[in-house]
Amino acid sequence: MPLSPSSTRELLVRLGHEPKRFLGQNFLVDGNIVRKSLELAQVRAGDTVVEIGPGLGTLTAALLAAGAEVWAVEKDRNLHAHLTETLVPDQPWLHLLEGDAVDQPLAGLPPDRAGNFKIVANLPYAIATPWLDGVLSGPLPERMVLMLQQEAAQRYVAVPGSKTFGAISVFLQSAYAAAPGHKVEAICFFPRPDVDSYLLHLVRRPHPYIFPAETKELIRACFQQRRKQIGGLLRDRLPDRGAAWIAQLEAAGLDARARPEAIPAELWRSLAVREA
Repeated sequence: MPLSPSSTRELLVRLGHEPKRFLGQNFLVDGNIVRKSLELAQVRAGDTVVEIGPGLGTLTAALLAAGAEVWAVEKDRNLHAHLTETLVPDQPWLHLLEGDAVDQPLAGLPPDRAGNFKIVANLPYAIATPWLDGVLSGPLPERMVLMLQQEAAQRYVAVPGSKTFGAISVFLQSAYAAAPGHKVEAICFFPRPDVDSYLLHLVRRPHPYIFPAETKELIRACFQQRRKQIGGLLRDRLPDRGAAWIAQLEAAGLDARARPEAIPAELWRSLAVREA
């Protein structure tokens, strides 16, 4: 698999493929970052790994070489055909699906195989949050190493009270703890993106929490009006139960005039228990 800008460019020319910006097709061309991804994910022989958007197969080939069984989903028909011709025939441990990762967040991994698996992925910016939201509906991987634009990575691990703390921060931090990751410069990709990226390393908590769908919808709605006070938002949306939750907030030392971004994840979880 290509691991330099020149070899990547040559392969794309042979395929007649123009990288699509809307699909986030910036191909990794730095072997050190590939190795770092596998190192952070602690990929071992026999592991089950889900990959999103394998593209030209650079990371895929490394995962297979490490002895992992890989379930991958690729939306681009041209790249899916390339991988089908070059990787699939010689790799019985590669299961390649053509489709949208938002619709198939676990790349077709069968439910009976989802008890203990990992995700290693180079995520397009446009789908990162909806895809992650889908993953957080369960079953949950034990570990994820996600290549993201720095902005997205910072938003996912933002702390309460910051302007970037949002609904996805609440959902993610209720199930995962962030471990040390790795900054990735734009020069590590072809074509070179406009911003740097980050390998976000996430480890499943001992007792991860998955929010019910109805509560997730409520929390998203609150953050969509993040300049409004939480007391007013909940009185409007939960006329029968909002007052009790506001009392719990105040008992925890938070004012009902606080904005949604000030509410820590554990208090949002208490709302979910009341809703369940």
